[in-house]
Amino acid sequence: MSQHIESQAWFIPSGVSLAFSTREGGCSQPPYASLNLGLHVGDDPQMVLANRLLIEQQLSLSAKPAWLEQTHSIDVVEADNSQVINADGSYTQSNEQVCVVMTADCLPVLLCDENGTEVAAVHAGWRGLCDGIIETAVAKFTHKPNELVAYLGPAIGPNAFEIGPEVKALFEAKHPLSGQFFSAHINAQGEQKYMADIQGLAEFRLALLGVTRIYRDKRCTVAEQQSFFSYRRDGITGRMASFIWLNR
Repeated sequence: MSQHIESQAWFIPSGVSLAFSTREGGCSQPPYASLNLGLHVGDDPQMVLANRLLIEQQLSLSAKPAWLEQTHSIDVVEADNSQVINADGSYTQSNEQVCVVMTADCLPVLLCDENGTEVAAVHAGWRGLCDGIIETAVAKFTHKPNELVAYLGPAIGPNAFEIGPEVKALFEAKHPLSGQFFSAHINAQGEQKYMADIQGLAEFRLALLGVTRIYRDKRCTVAEQQSFFSYRRDGITGRMASFIWLNR
């Protein structure tokens, strides 16, 4: 089952559609039950392809999404549904061309301009986020950052995302004020760790660029087991997907 966003609480320009899938409503078997959209996680490929067709029908897509081979890079490419490209984001100005990224704790970031003429989808794990994938995606747009809208999808929440001090240091090396999004934490083994707010970090980086219209889906993929796959929680698991496209 997908959540096709039409909320009045979010400004979505005319001519833009976006959606976040959940794990529910597909045909994959455990541990991928049930709407697994990732071909790379060990699931039966025929089940995955059936799930992809199901969601294409559910969203009434007239073209297949531009599925990516994600590698935690900062590469953002032109969306192309004729081949699978190694990248962690895609961008398009073409009508009905669907940009899509897969996640299972990492943060999906969907972008468009306020006039509804160009869109992008970004897979922001902590590495890509730290290294600058959001900045790369924003640079693809012909509109200025203050003319863009950003949507942050479901991801691992700030009460579940434990990281080491070395990760915090990497973010602070990029921007010293990033430290405000990490809370000190001693784990069960007595080790110094931090709890990270990945949505907060993404919003911070967007705001630094000049993007101010930012919306968050604050559901935690780790906590909401019935609705979401979570790699950190389950290890072997499926993938959700986040979609954005122009339908002018």
